Amino acid sequence: MVDYNKKIKELEDELKKTKYNKATQGHIGIVKAKIAQLKEKQESRTQKKTGRSDYGYSVRKSGDGTILILGFPSAGKSTLLNKLTGASSEVGAYAFTTLSVIPGMLEYKQSKIQILDVPGIVSGAASGKGRGKEVLTVIRTADMVLIVIDVNHPEHHPAILKEVWDSHIRVNKVKPEVYIKKKSQGGIHIGKTVPLAVDDETLKRILREFKVVNAEVLIRSPIDIDDFIDCIEGNKKYIPAITCITKADLADVATVSKIKKELNADFAISAEQGINIEILKEKIFQKLDFIRIYMKEPGKDADMKEPLIIKRNSTINDVCNKLHRDFPKRFKFARVWGSSTKFPGQRLMLNHCLKDKDILEIHLR
Repeated sequence: MVDYNKKIKELEDELKKTKYNKATQGHIGIVKAKIAQLKEKQESRTQKKTGRSDYGYSVRKSGDGTILILGFPSAGKSTLLNKLTGASSEVGAYAFTTLSVIPGMLEYKQSKIQILDVPGIVSGAASGKGRGKEVLTVIRTADMVLIVIDVNHPEHHPAILKEVWDSHIRVNKVKPEVYIKKKSQGGIHIGKTVPLAVDDETLKRILREFKVVNAEVLIRSPIDIDDFIDCIEGNKKYIPAITCITKADLADVATVSKIKKELNADFAISAEQGINIEILKEKIFQKLDFIRIYMKEPGKDADMKEPLIIKRNSTINDVCNKLHRDFPKRFKFARVWGSSTKFPGQRLMLNHCLKDKDILEIHLR
């Protein structure tokens, strides 16, 4: 039987010894491609053994967006959830207090944001240690991750990022615009609209390592080798994240400031003392990239008290789907007032992109 862990470690050790430059670029690309494939095979074997591919907890989504609080045991996740939402998540000064997913609802700026407190993860979580796969799988259903790091354990931050990466999750990254169209013949042709640090030959060698020998490739985003491998595999989740240093009241100001800078964290907070909690709420709202739409019935004034919360760049079709699944089928036209229009009350169709504080009047068949 193949020892995937041993093979992966050997290749990772080889990477550490290889200095990246123009001459070694192709070799590094091949090694990274081999590691990615071995991890994929290892995961496939695990799924066959267990007879299941979905390790996640069952979580019913609600509200305008869902955030998952991720951290090591006793990092202050439950206390933070309770402070943000008033939820009743058990709090204790010992590890593994939370044994299931505890949901809470943050109401802020007329939006309702579901926040999930999940069991703490540990190193090796992506491989299933400490029910880690179940926890990390929940991230794939969330709209954002709130990473919490105990001020006394900054070493947990790189460990969490590794587990998240190994679980096919890419935080604070936008999915690259890379289009790969396989063909039956003709070799590999690469087109680019942006300059890349990776040369074409390296990209072709990586594709061949994945058994792609004929393809048209179009690259519209700046990418590196890891990004390109992610695009070939096509199984990654791209999600925004906020990183918080917790328990800031338990360390002196200089220590907190030093750790915050080292980890490039967004905030240092104390849920216990209420430090920076309001600032965190505002950051969550901004990071989720919400806009407010005011609905209007034909012949009546718009309801300016209760906006509909949607994502930026949403269309009239998105709003229709959110209101009722039959609305897109029954749609005739819409009238819109606001900054997205050329004139007030403009008649528009489903593909029109709405902007913050637009007023929308939907006409149905």
